[in-house]
Amino acid sequence: MVEMGTQEFEEAVGDALDEVPAELMALLDNVVFLVEDEPPAEDPDLLGVYDGTPLTERGDGWAGALPDRITIFRGPLTRMCEDRDELLDEIAVTVVHEIAHHFGIDDARLHALGWG
Repeated sequence: MVEMGTQEFEEAVGDALDEVPAELMALLDNVVFLVEDEPPAEDPDLLGVYDGTPLTERGDGWAGALPDRITIFRGPLTRMCEDRDELLDEIAVTVVHEIAHHFGIDDARLHALGWG
């Protein structure tokens, strides 16, 4: 387990977002990034979640919808990692994983690409 406070964790998520290529970030459409301490009780090991409509599924009626949300969960990530470097790597992988869902890439494809 790695001790990392909320503010430091939020900064680490921000740093991970800064590492995503600008060209890719520019393609994100109507997405907000959030950090929460814990995931829903029914899925306590969830590292992150994409809640929205992937770009591949948006139709003409989608315009004006509330922003999609990508939430990164501090608790499970800090508990699964043994040191700070591992935690920073896992935060980065989780951020990329959830951004990929926004682009319509499912877990099976992410695993095949080595992001799982």
